[in-house]
Amino acid sequence: MGTVPEWAEEAFGDAAGQVAGLIPASLVRAHARARSAHEGVHTQTLEAYGHGLYAAQYEELAAGLSVLPDAVPVRLQGRTLMILRDHVIYPYCYAKKDVPVTAARLRCVTGFRAELIRRHGPEPMQQAFDLGLDDLDEPEVHPDLTLLSDDIKLVLVAYACSMAQGVMRVEWGSAELRREDRYLIWHHHDPLDLDH
Repeated sequence: MGTVPEWAEEAFGDAAGQVAGLIPASLVRAHARARSAHEGVHTQTLEAYGHGLYAAQYEELAAGLSVLPDAVPVRLQGRTLMILRDHVIYPYCYAKKDVPVTAARLRCVTGFRAELIRRHGPEPMQQAFDLGLDDLDEPEVHPDLTLLSDDIKLVLVAYACSMAQGVMRVEWGSAELRREDRYLIWHHHDPLDLDH
């Protein structure tokens, strides 16, 4: 495994190297489970794989990171996420082919994932223009997000994965969500080693 980035050492302390190894291994296991689900139901579509990967990514990350003594589980939207030293680790499969993480784009600018990024991600690099209008259509805070204290920071684990090729790329870091086009604007991102 390569060197651990400075931001990760600041975030996770002595556990940073271990976290950097546990994340990709957990995602590889999630892919294997999802592929097995697809093969078990023998469908022509990839529904079983996609739904399986979505569920398994949370379960495998929680199981993998639970070996760390400071890891604390939290249930958000029916899924277990892990908090380590005031950082919640959130997986996001952004592509089905090997493209750079800078191509990561959310499907929707609203909803739990988008709100999590806005509330616990980094401060935007460029502030939105204040036109003096109140944003009356701002949705109410998702109730699960009230379970996270305001000082919790988000570490996004963005990865590219497909049934045929498995996990092709995993990066972690911090990103804001640009509302106008739903792209993630990375403040920093670093690759995680997939070689075991």
